[in-house]
Amino acid sequence: MRRLAKAIDGLDAPAVEKIARDQHEDPFQVLIATMLSAQTKDAVTAAASERLFSVARTPRTMLKLDVKQIEGLIYPASFYRNKAVHVTQTCEQIMTRFGGRVPSTMEELLTLPGVGRKTANLVLILAHGSASNICVDTHVHRISNRLGWVSTRTPDETEHALYVASQKKWWPFINLYLVTWGQTICRPVYPLCPACVLADLCPKTGVERMGKPR
Repeated sequence: MRRLAKAIDGLDAPAVEKIARDQHEDPFQVLIATMLSAQTKDAVTAAASERLFSVARTPRTMLKLDVKQIEGLIYPASFYRNKAVHVTQTCEQIMTRFGGRVPSTMEELLTLPGVGRKTANLVLILAHGSASNICVDTHVHRISNRLGWVSTRTPDETEHALYVASQKKWWPFINLYLVTWGQTICRPVYPLCPACVLADLCPKTGVERMGKPR
């Protein structure tokens, strides 16, 4: 983890991490941006979030938009129609059930439409300052298995295995480090193993062909 911390210095951070930093860890914007990021490239997530938040930055103002307006603002995010519905439903629940504030517990966050463990964990880490959660997306799942830290089949299994396999002090940073590395070096296909700072530690589980650094 120390090697990765140094290696990602200067690389582009994941879109939601940037949004959290730029918006001073605003829980609502972190929540919505994370919902939009699911199965969507970072550049698209960043642009969609910027367009949406330029019009509505709170659950109250978001509810002044209809679903079609939200669709238009977040397109071409993957599953933008479903996400627009979930954004509206989530804002309604935040206003009616939580007094306009984004919940700060896993149990409550998981009751919001379109919110799974990945989204909830990232909101808890980035917006609520939790040091007791690990956010696992496809990059974290892939790289954790590739490194031999865990041997799991799903991101949920990986999350629970990482609580045992890693030191707690690193939990809030695992997503940032591995996602950043996964987008640049430890790619899904043709990972750039010769350029990896963990090459001497990595068993390269599941890697069949490596890419060549430019």
